[in-house]
Amino acid sequence: MCGRMANTLPPDSVAKLFDAAPANALPPVPDYNVCPTQAVAVVTADPGRRLRPMRWGFIPHWYDSPTDGPLLINARAETVAEKPAFRAACRERRCLVPVTGFYEWHRSGGAKLPWFVQRADGVPLVLAGIWQEWGADHAPTFAIVTTEANAAMAPIHHRIPVVIEQGDWGLWLGEEGKGAARLMHPPGEDVLAFHRVSTRVNSNRAEGPELIEPVAD
Repeated sequence: MCGRMANTLPPDSVAKLFDAAPANALPPVPDYNVCPTQAVAVVTADPGRRLRPMRWGFIPHWYDSPTDGPLLINARAETVAEKPAFRAACRERRCLVPVTGFYEWHRSGGAKLPWFVQRADGVPLVLAGIWQEWGADHAPTFAIVTTEANAAMAPIHHRIPVVIEQGDWGLWLGEEGKGAARLMHPPGEDVLAFHRVSTRVNSNRAEGPELIEPVAD
């Protein structure tokens, strides 16, 4: 799954990378502890590419309030096309979520040990997302698509976000016709790098660059 992220990517650089028009008000960076319900800058194509803020936590249209049901921060690749909450968004409203990396927790005895996951090649990590507007204000919300972990991730957690490579950005966004379903697979074994980080990140209120620094196991 994906339950927390870090983002140090300057919005201007991200907009240029994706050839996207940036919104006027984007979430401030760096943010080393991006939590569910916060705004995250994501890329959409509707039809031109836009870099725009969205609430992390997909809200189905039948919710009367954002807390009317479970907090949907992830959507399972195996069922996203059939689930009533997600199926229309999976077909019509896919987005890209560029971040520096994400955190995952491994349970060891009674302890929750955090790991930081980023691309091994150092470029921005681009995750697959789906989005939907909700409520009278048409507030945009999104969830990250996850799938079964690859062998590298499996010792830490059994789920992993779907990573979209640059050559597939257009296909995921719907700019290149159909076929996005074939992108919903684990990343290659050498795509991501993992290291243990401080348990300080276990707190939603923690902040600062030391959160993503390696610590001894």
